[in-house]
Amino acid sequence: MPTLPPERMPGSPRESHQARELAESFGSDPERYDRARPRYPDAMVDAIVAASPGRDVVDVGIGTGIAARKFQAAGCRVLGVEVDARMGDWARQQGFEVEVAAFEAWDAAGRTFDAVISGQTWHWVEPVAGAAKAADVLRPGGRLAAFWNAGQPPTELAQAFAAVYRQVAPDSLAARWSAAAATSAYSAPYAKVTDGIRAAGGFGDPEQWSFTWERPYTRDEWLDQLPTTGGHAQFSAATQDEALAGIGAAIDAAGGSFTVQFTTTVVTAVRSR
Repeated sequence: MPTLPPERMPGSPRESHQARELAESFGSDPERYDRARPRYPDAMVDAIVAASPGRDVVDVGIGTGIAARKFQAAGCRVLGVEVDARMGDWARQQGFEVEVAAFEAWDAAGRTFDAVISGQTWHWVEPVAGAAKAADVLRPGGRLAAFWNAGQPPTELAQAFAAVYRQVAPDSLAARWSAAAATSAYSAPYAKVTDGIRAAGGFGDPEQWSFTWERPYTRDEWLDQLPTTGGHAQFSAATQDEALAGIGAAIDAAGGSFTVQFTTTVVTAVRSR
């Protein structure tokens, strides 16, 4: 199931960056979020680090530190900026310095950095104001890199998941996402990020990089991560239970485990000299 919201929230004229209550819903269970969310491929981290002029990094929406740990392991010094204080507290427990603020309003206090990264979060940032802030805090030649995982279960299982969501929550984000291929669900947000970078100025031409990888899931592992996704974030307890029961039954019928094919896409641009 794709894990990036569509360009607009269902039943609302708001853009994703205006849906602050959904953006801040993931901190309700940071332990589960940290345990269950998919990671990012080493090849992506290595490519971003190699294409940046140094190792000072700001992680926008650091969350529990999933991406930050990868960049730290690659030799980077990571500062987190996080809108949700609960997530910020969890990342601090992992040893990261975190400043709680919306990135667009964050005061860098004159500090500059070699890279601004954002894993699975930039769609919550106003695209032009966020890119302008990134340009302000990047050193000449510094790199903005926003990236997302899009995961696709096997076709028959994805269809079974979609049938569950249509039954238990037909108007939900989960129902919409499960009905779309991961790549098509992501095309509009990627374009919006690219347009925001161009409109903000201060950057060279944006690029898209893609990295493919896969991860096996057991039934329990898949059910563990579903409540951490935007599609489940605003389910009632009863709807959550019904959805998880249906998804679990579909996985049991498919043999109890499966492999998800992931594509991690990076939208990136270099700060003009």
